[in-house]
Amino acid sequence: MPQFIISRQMDFCYGHRLLNHGGKCRFLHGHNGRVKIFIRAATLNEDGMVMDFGQIRSSVEKWIDEELDHHTLLCRRDPLAQILMDAGEKIVLLDENPTAENIARLIFRKARELALPVVKVQVWETPKCCASYVD
Repeated sequence: MPQFIISRQMDFCYGHRLLNHGGKCRFLHGHNGRVKIFIRAATLNEDGMVMDFGQIRSSVEKWIDEELDHHTLLCRRDPLAQILMDAGEKIVLLDENPTAENIARLIFRKARELALPVVKVQVWETPKCCASYVD
């Protein structure tokens, strides 16, 4: 069955570190990340669109801007989490390591919670490295 897919790209900055990682990602560091959200529909709406791009901007992009941009994403078990929260830093706690894969899944689930018919989320940690979460 033919389907239509649209996507919207957005940028955000975040810090993180990976627990028990053997490389330099075990140290607190930051990224200029990029997110690309893919929305699918079997038919177009009365305006001839899958959905207005503004709907993505006003829902999940707004959430990313308010809840992830310029925040530090840490695993809930990270001993730095409480120290940074006590210091007034903006911290997002995940149940797992805040890898690009897990961040993609987090954003995917939030988009679904916001009633977007998302089918894929990509998170670009660097211009050359990307992880995707697909339904």
